[in-house]
Amino acid sequence: MIKNKRSKKEVKLELWQKVGITFLVVVFSGFFGWVYEFIFYFFDGGMKEWYMQGGNLLPWINIYAIGAVLIIGATYKIRKYPWAVFLASIVISGITEFLGGWLVYAIGNGMRYWDYNVEILNFGNIGGFICLRSVLFFGISAMFLVYVMMPLFTRLAQKMSKRAFLTLAITLFTLVVLDEVVNLTLKNMNLPTAVDFYKSLGFKYK
Repeated sequence: MIKNKRSKKEVKLELWQKVGITFLVVVFSGFFGWVYEFIFYFFDGGMKEWYMQGGNLLPWINIYAIGAVLIIGATYKIRKYPWAVFLASIVISGITEFLGGWLVYAIGNGMRYWDYNVEILNFGNIGGFICLRSVLFFGISAMFLVYVMMPLFTRLAQKMSKRAFLTLAITLFTLVVLDEVVNLTLKNMNLPTAVDFYKSLGFKYK
């Protein structure tokens, strides 16, 4: 259920609407994270050149989608308190980022997908896995997701037909999931991945 700002009444969503909205959150958040990193690392690299981000063919990064879904679920009952959503989002994103980075590092024998030790604005850095700048940005981004994008997705679910809305949501969700699965499969088989493809085109990664 959500609260309609105009009527102040709670609106019940059907299961198909909730599923479709969740799929759109996953797609949007992963894309939002890709855009953020694409812009940030331009500045981190001294504003000399742009760097490709993520490990997929599509502009989408999975950890942002994971964090977004966790935040949406965990803040459901406190959304009338923006300050609480902000603080909860900082904690959730910080834990998600730290555990994700640490697990990759531990399982991958020192491999890192990001390292705040060598980035700008890395105050509050903990092991290179999280820093204050990152969790503050994620907290602010979560506010945008909860109070801007979620109402937008909800209105789409209410105004579009069931078939049209689910077709949109499932198609986008399927594309990013297939992209993720294919790239992981290629990597495990030691075959060229999306990263190799983009590097062959002259793109650089940072």
